[in-house]
Amino acid sequence: MPLRILVIEDNEANLELMRYLLTAFGHQVRLARNAELALPQISKDAFDGILCDIQLPGKSGYDIAKELNANPDLRAIPLLAVTALAMSGDRERIIEAGFKGYITKPIDPESFVSNIEALIHSLKPDSRLIPARLVSQNTETARIPPTLLVVDNQKVNLELACSLLCPLGFLVLTAENIQEAFLHLQNNLVDLILSDICMANGSGFDFIREVKSQAKYSKIPFIFLTSTQTNSVARTKGLALGANRFLFRPIDPEILLSEIQNTLNERGLLPPWPKY
Repeated sequence: MPLRILVIEDNEANLELMRYLLTAFGHQVRLARNAELALPQISKDAFDGILCDIQLPGKSGYDIAKELNANPDLRAIPLLAVTALAMSGDRERIIEAGFKGYITKPIDPESFVSNIEALIHSLKPDSRLIPARLVSQNTETARIPPTLLVVDNQKVNLELACSLLCPLGFLVLTAENIQEAFLHLQNNLVDLILSDICMANGSGFDFIREVKSQAKYSKIPFIFLTSTQTNSVARTKGLALGANRFLFRPIDPEILLSEIQNTLNERGLLPPWPKY
């Protein structure tokens, strides 16, 4: 079912990219380049979700969040930050300000729409938007979806991962090689890495060595998922290099989800989706 989405962004290139991606998937998109143009639209139209930049001319995204959360009829709207902020503590500041979640810049065209759809559907109290005064306190509690980085040189495996994980509320970033993976790590706060082993321009073993050698990434949980290195020697090597799990394809989706959930729980990241 198409969603009605308001995009608040002052950068013309980002605004056009988000509009293009969302409308390509059938969603109805309204645009605003600042708070002064956005707030009247929010007051008179029923939006299923709002995507809002933080750094805006005049009132900031934080100011918009404050105004919406002060209005009982508007605070139930899923308000998502679209931001380049990726420093330690930024995620908590965004949620404390009243945003229900966030998407980081630069925008990943392959996963942007599925991530937005997953976030909005997980936050909406009903199939259509209803006033906040009719929503229980529990549904207003902000949840921070875990961000997963999936690394695999096979596009079909990346697509399968997105189709499995995004509907459950995960934010999914995809990379076909180590270089792309590190670009995502540099621009996003990643909660878990799911990686193949056999890739072009370096193996998964090379990747985990680099990840664990850098202090800012070394604590990110790491899961190997492979269909080629399925012997005990490879498993022992992967775990010795710091992997939390070493899984073999083919794998039952429920088992994979359980392993991901358990790994996140071990880190204290409670999942925003129901238990299976």
